[in-house]
Formats: sequence, C-alpha cells, structure tokens
Amino acid sequence: MAAIQITNVKKRYQSLQALGGVSLTIEEGEFFGLLGPNGAGKTTLISIIAGLNRPDSGNVTIHGHDVVSDYRAARRNLGVVPQELVFDPFFTVRETLRMQSGYYGLKNNDKWIDEVMENLDLTSKADTNMRALSGGMKRRVLVAQALVHKPPVIVLDEPTAGVDVELRQTLWRFISRLNREGHTVVLTTHYLEEAQEQCNRIAMLKLGQVVALDTTSALIKRIAGSQLLVQLSSGSLPEALQHLVLHADGGKFALRVNEYADVEPILASLRQAGTVIEDMQLQQADLEDVFLQIMDSKVSANGFNVYADEYNAGGVK
Repeated sequence: MAAIQITNVKKRYQSLQALGGVSLTIEEGEFFGLLGPNGAGKTTLISIIAGLNRPDSGNVTIHGHDVVSDYRAARRNLGVVPQELVFDPFFTVRETLRMQSGYYGLKNNDKWIDEVMENLDLTSKADTNMRALSGGMKRRVLVAQALVHKPPVIVLDEPTAGVDVELRQTLWRFISRLNREGHTVVLTTHYLEEAQEQCNRIAMLKLGQVVALDTTSALIKRIAGSQLLVQLSSGSLPEALQHLVLHADGGKFALRVNEYADVEPILASLRQAGTVIEDMQLQQADLEDVFLQIMDSKVSANGFNVYADEYNAGGVK
C-alpha cells in the first residue's frame, strides 16, 4: 500500500488552474521531494493532502484512507509542518504539545513529548511561553507538533525557511532518523541542496503539472549531465555552442557535456573563433542545474508538454 496516492487531482480558483491533473505515488518509507517555483501548485497540493482544501476532481489517500471521505483516519496517519508560524501565545511549549496530543486522543504521551523536545533541542524551553520564543524556536515547536502523534507520514513544507544552520542540522538529524525507522517523509523546499542530500526521489511541479519524476541521482545524470565551466577573457561564445549553454553570467558560461569526449570539440570551436579562455573547469551538475533546465523548458523530463498559455503563473497558489 502506498503511503500517499494522488490520482488525477485538479483544483481551480475561478479562472486559475492551480493543479491540472496531478498523479503521484509515494511509497512507504520514501524520503520524497516535491519541488517547483513559486506558483507551481505545491502549497495547493499539500493543502489537499492535509485535508485543508478539497480537489475539484481526483482523490488523495494516505495509507489507503481517503482524505475526504475517511478524513479522521487519514489525518491520524499524517503530520504536517506548515510554512507559517502558527501558535497559541498563551501556552508553554510543553502545554502546546500536550494539547496537540489531546487532539489525537493520546493520553500519557509525555515520554514521547520529552523525546521529541530533546531531539529538537527544546527541552530547556519546555516551560517557556510560546510568545517568548524566537522565530527559530517557534519553528521547532511546529515540527514537534507535527510529530507528537508519531504519524507514519510526515510532510515538511519549507521547514528550514529563514532558520539558522544549527536548527537545520538538528532537524535533519531527527527527520533522517525517523525516516530510517520507517516514516515516510515528503519535503518541499527552495533549498535545493537540502533536497539533493535528503531525498531519494523527486517530483517537480510547474504550472500545476508534474514535469519531472525520478530518483534524485537519475534526474541529475539524465537531465543535466556534466558541465564545462568556461570564463572568457576576450571574444564571445561562438554561435555553434549557444545550444549547449545551461546558464551564463557575463563572460562566464556553463556548457552541457555528456562525456569527456565532448570537451575537445568545444575547445576547438573556441580556438577557431579566436576566443581566449581565462579559466576552465569540468564539474558534475547538481539538482539546481536540473531544476533550472526543466523550469526553462517547454517540455518536461517525462515528455509532458507544458502549455503556459493555459495558466496564469502569477496567480497559482
């Protein structure tokens, strides 16, 4: 049974098509990345998974429980860390987590609450009022609230946005441990290095559609390959090499190469054009390179066509 099964989910806000038929299967125990630019539909999809929004059509199940018709069981199996800092200013950290336990009918949950607080470095703040915490500490409490009922599926929506390095390291150690113990983790983040390091498999959304879906390593190898970084001291990049440009910054160019044998023809073309190379480096592409290529393309990595004129990217959630 899949941890999360998303089947042809569509959602429209008046004239804006936020999701245009998204289908995904996230298996139990996966560390899954859901990536996309602002306006891609990630937040809308997470809201539907969490039961905060309803799709116009299609359905979502969590461990076989439909998020609409069997919402109680679905929500018991799910913990969501939202982007926004939402908290009750009148309670301490421990009281907040005890109340969250009560929402799920859990009694005598202090042992697990203590363990969660210890792993998120919240123990010293257990009796501190929520309004007295820093932004980073409040975000730790949000993570603790999502985990307080030991959900088998954890959704992290931009969990490290605007937080310090210490919190990131603390959070990833704990989440990685939970994943090793069998919890399914779904991550959305704009920190692509985190997604590359943590996620086994990644889906990319663009304008409400899945435009790439594969293992992280396969996406990097299949889509971006390697890069030849060249910095020119004089001359310009020949027209014959323009189709290889992944990105450019002044006289610096990143050119796609699939194998070492591709380097010599590039150098020959530069010599023939009289272009002088100041610096050159061959390096393996990363997830950011893949992301930029796919988002700049009209055709996805899986062959789905993206018709931009059917969407208003600025208004999609």
